[in-house]
Amino acid sequence: MKRLPGVSTFTNSVQLKFAVTFLVLIAGLMVMLNSYPTIVSRDLVFASKQTSLQNQAGVMSSALSTPDELTSDTVLEVMGLLDLRSLTRVVVTDENARILYDTAQLDPGVGRYALFSEISRALKGKIVCYSVYDGKAFMTSEAMPIRNGGLTVGAVYLYEYDAAQAELITNIQTNLRNITLILGIISIILMFIFSRALTLRITELARATKIVSEGNYEYRIKISGSDELSDLGSEFNNLTQRLKDTEELRRRFVSDASHELKTPLASIRLLSDSIVNSENMDIVTMREFVTDIGNEAERLQRTTEKLLSLSKMDSGIGFMREKIDLKHVAEKTLHLLSPLAKENRLTLSAELQRGCCIYGNEDLIYRIIFNLAENGIKYNMPGGQVKILLFREEKSVVLVVEDTGIGIPEEDVPHIFSRFYRVDKARSSDAGGSGLGLSIVYDAVMLHNGSICFEKRENGGSRFIVKFPAYLCSDEEKTV
Repeated sequence: MKRLPGVSTFTNSVQLKFAVTFLVLIAGLMVMLNSYPTIVSRDLVFASKQTSLQNQAGVMSSALSTPDELTSDTVLEVMGLLDLRSLTRVVVTDENARILYDTAQLDPGVGRYALFSEISRALKGKIVCYSVYDGKAFMTSEAMPIRNGGLTVGAVYLYEYDAAQAELITNIQTNLRNITLILGIISIILMFIFSRALTLRITELARATKIVSEGNYEYRIKISGSDELSDLGSEFNNLTQRLKDTEELRRRFVSDASHELKTPLASIRLLSDSIVNSENMDIVTMREFVTDIGNEAERLQRTTEKLLSLSKMDSGIGFMREKIDLKHVAEKTLHLLSPLAKENRLTLSAELQRGCCIYGNEDLIYRIIFNLAENGIKYNMPGGQVKILLFREEKSVVLVVEDTGIGIPEEDVPHIFSRFYRVDKARSSDAGGSGLGLSIVYDAVMLHNGSICFEKRENGGSRFIVKFPAYLCSDEEKTV
């Protein structure tokens, strides 16, 4: 059966993966907690018993190392002086492995030959120790040669069967098993509770993502706690809000663009219909109508070009970058805008510092300076001023365009760089504005990794401050 996209089953859910991982971790910890203490305790008992038996065997071997020949009587006399209560069996043999002394209760082997491998190796001069734990008891044996004048004259064999220590370790192991079982059950219950709580929040985030992807930008996640998932939820809500704002801007942009393009087209259609339908139109009126059609077509062309410029900047494709001297670009802009300034009876001035170079696209830089200065001219008053300043400030090139014009109301300042936003729509239309100039300026500045801000002048008017990362000019060929 084909699973629908976006629908998860329990077999491939995050909760199952989290639970399996946690269960494996718990199982590993339980195995280690049950086995490691037992192994360590067993090894400690082994070491303790081997040391104890080796010391006792050493004492017996020293006590039996006399010039006299080893006999059953001499061995019995010496062993009678020692404390053998902790030992299960003690065997003493002569150099031929014949048993001289044996503490076995059921079948003492005195007079017979010892066939133990430990005794055989001890008679060859080696010290032998074995220790075995079978879960019920510790069985430890020790064999040591008896020397007299550098010669091996016999051997001592000790054997201990200790069920008490084995029972103690078994009890410890049982208690550990019970404790780990209880802890394991508690851990599994807590694991399911926490994994459920965790995966519920992840599932909610996934569900919210699906809802938003379907176009519901109003949906928000309820935030609780202060962990990473809460931060992720907050970022999701912020992203959704930005998507909502972007969608609203897109819709408004499409609406405004349609309106901006529809208005000149409607005017052209109306004027052309008037010409076609009027049989006795005089030449003067016809020229006026044709002139109006040309003006509307020019307006339509300007709006279309600005939209294309914004589209190209949004894609970031097709812009060549090179070292640019902003002083040269500003001077060219001043030259082109001088007739417009004279027509509006304005003073256009500049203070341009040398060596203000950046790395970017000259056409975009020209648009930045031209649009800011043109706005300063269009929305100014007769006798006013527009001033362009250009200077270096540490690692930045600063461009300032200020005017003595009508200024911008406080409530409109946050929106001045939005597309198709016009402060005074009636006056903007009269001035031929489309609400795209400052949007183009903003996008062009961002493409150059710069910044732009707006300030109100104390004596009225506006001031735009643009900063670009500087590029060293003349003999300096490295970016600051």
